[in-house]
Formats: sequence, structure tokens, C-alpha cells
Amino acid sequence: MSHLQPSVLSAMAKSKLKTGDTQVIQRADLQAFFDILSEAGYQIVGPTLREQAIVYDELQSAAELPVGWIEEKSGGVYRLKQENGEALFGFTLGAHSWKKFLFPPEQRLFKTRMEDNGIRFVEDEEPSCKFAFFGMRSCELNALTIQDKIFLQGEHVDPIYKARRENCFIIAVNCARAGDTCFCVSMNTGPQAEKGFDLVMTEILESGKHYFVVEAGTLRGAEILGKIPGKKASDPEKVKVTDIVANTTQQMGRTLDTTEIQSLFYDNVEHPVWEDLGKRCLACANCTMVCPTCFCSTVEDVTDLTGEHAERWRRWDSCFTMDFTYMNHGNIRSSVKSRYRQWITHKLASWIDQFGTSGCVGCGSCITWCPVGIDITEEAKKIRETPGRGNTHIAKREK
Repeated sequence: MSHLQPSVLSAMAKSKLKTGDTQVIQRADLQAFFDILSEAGYQIVGPTLREQAIVYDELQSAAELPVGWIEEKSGGVYRLKQENGEALFGFTLGAHSWKKFLFPPEQRLFKTRMEDNGIRFVEDEEPSCKFAFFGMRSCELNALTIQDKIFLQGEHVDPIYKARRENCFIIAVNCARAGDTCFCVSMNTGPQAEKGFDLVMTEILESGKHYFVVEAGTLRGAEILGKIPGKKASDPEKVKVTDIVANTTQQMGRTLDTTEIQSLFYDNVEHPVWEDLGKRCLACANCTMVCPTCFCSTVEDVTDLTGEHAERWRRWDSCFTMDFTYMNHGNIRSSVKSRYRQWITHKLASWIDQFGTSGCVGCGSCITWCPVGIDITEEAKKIRETPGRGNTHIAKREK
């Protein structure tokens, strides 16, 4: 027997919606939305409050969403404040990225065991996952698109990522507020979600009303939307969505000039800014861990004490660690200066050569979570103000 409420069951009889159709869902019916997703077999993942931070975690009900919470963010600063009334999405981003659900920080690839007739290899089978990502922002959607290029395109497809990604149902949220470290407008990745979602929501609070304008981005999204209690969005309600996004666009805390940005970094590999960064950067790798597009990893083999059982694990790594570029003759980037230069040059320049897009989506997480507050928008600005101190050959060699 279905566990859905009668109001939800009656809503299922509504006529089918199409891609692009827009509905209004009341705040009171958000739990019905959760129930329908659960009934469809999805594991709902979304923002919630854990240990004085907003994180992305498995949710059982709409009551777990971070009601009224916003963040104070700047270089090396993250604090929560409950100042936004009943808003569920008044914050900007979670404290980490969604990539951990599709590209796990730690993943066993296979295990082996010594048997009488030799070594037996057993590959781990990826369990069936149907994630419903509830509350993705536009910059995060763009990051997901970039990771899709990395793991799903080309000759070598990552089977773990593919198994987790292909069943994802994505509910995006348009931003009604920008943070101090946000610069998605500069990267053309926000604040409005334009593609890559099944449903996109805009939260509206006014005159005692609290509702969501929800648009279907796919047929699968339209099918789910047609089951949620709601009504067709009016033209004035659609205009409110446009106004909210336009207001957020004007609130960006940072900007990044991307004009000829590849040449900017390729032609400035000996710029004095790198020496300064080498002294300030702690090489802690926080920026790469919170970045929604970084994908560096390492592989480790471990055995038990008998030597009869071994496992191979893939774990997240970072281009900031000493061992990451260690080869037989030594480490090819032994200084913090060279490692930071590699990271930002790859992120903003050579990534474009590899994948046809920047590796930065303007989320600002690397700025927020840098212990010493290094700001990539400011460092790029410094280089642009006094350019022409390097050579292209070195930069391309270090891609």
C-alpha cells in the first residue's frame, strides 16, 4: 500500500505536463514532493545543517532543510547565521560539493585473494543508486557538466561515475542571494539554472506567502512535477522569477575578467605573483577538496598481514601534495610556488585546451575555504595589471 497522503495520490491523476511547463508548489506541499521522489525509488540528497555548517547529505523529509540559515563568507571565513526567516534556500552553497556522491573520496576498485590455483581477482560491483539531488545551484550544475566530460566522454569511461550518474534526478534552485565570494556571472554559470536539470525551483516569500515556481527541464521532470499538488504558474509569478535572478546577478561579491585568460597565464609563468603565492599558500589542498570540478586521485594497494588478501583503492588526491608529481627522478614540482601556479593555470587556462571549457564555475568555494584567504580573482587581476613576464612553452609543458 502506498504511504503517500491522499492529497498526493489525487494529484497523480492530473494531466501530463511537458518540458518547459511551470507550476506553483506551496511550501506546505514540499513534503509531498519528497514523498513522490521516495516512492519513485530515489535516495534524496540535499542541504541540511550538520556541525555548524550546511552540508549535502541524505534527507528523509523536507523538515531537514536548513530553514532560515544563511552564511557569512569571505576569504578564509565561513559562519552561519539564522537571519532569513522561513527561507529554505537563503544560503548560497554547501560547505562541500556534490561530487562526493558521484566521484567518491574513497572507492575500492577490486580485491584479490591467493587461492590454490593462483590469484583470484574480484571487481567491486557498483550498487544501484538512484540519487535525487535536491537544491543544486547553477554553478554546481555547470560543474557537474564539466565532470561529465571528464568521466563519461572519450575512450576511457569511468564505470563507477557512470553507474552513479546515469540514474540521477536533479532538482535545481535559482539563487535569490549571492555570497561575498561568488562570481558565477563572470564565468557565465549562474545565478539562473538554464540547463542540466530535471526540475528547477525558485523560492518566493512575500506578503505572508511562501511558494516555489517550478519548471520542468525534462520529460522525466515533467512527469514528477505532474504528480505534485500545485497549479499552473501565472505570468506575474514567472516575472517574479526573472526579477529575483536579475537582483542576484547584481549582488556578486567578486568578478573575474576572462578576456584572453589562456594567454594571460601562458605568458606569465615567471610573474612575481607566483613567488608571493608560494610564500602565502599552505599547500593544504583545501581548495581542491571543496572545488566541484577538481578530479585528481591516487591509487593505493593494501594487503593484510598474511599477504593472501589485497585490495586496490582510489582516493582523492591534490596537485598541491608533494607526492602527486613524484617520479623516479624526484618531484617535478617541489615548490609550493610551482604547485599553485600549476593549479590555477590548469583551472583557468589549460583546462580549456583539454575539455573545451574553463575548470572554474565561479562558486568561490576555494576562496572561502582557503585558510589564508587567497583569492584567485585577485591573483588573476594582479597578473593582468602587470603582464608579459614568462613564456608560453613552459606553461604548456606544465599542463
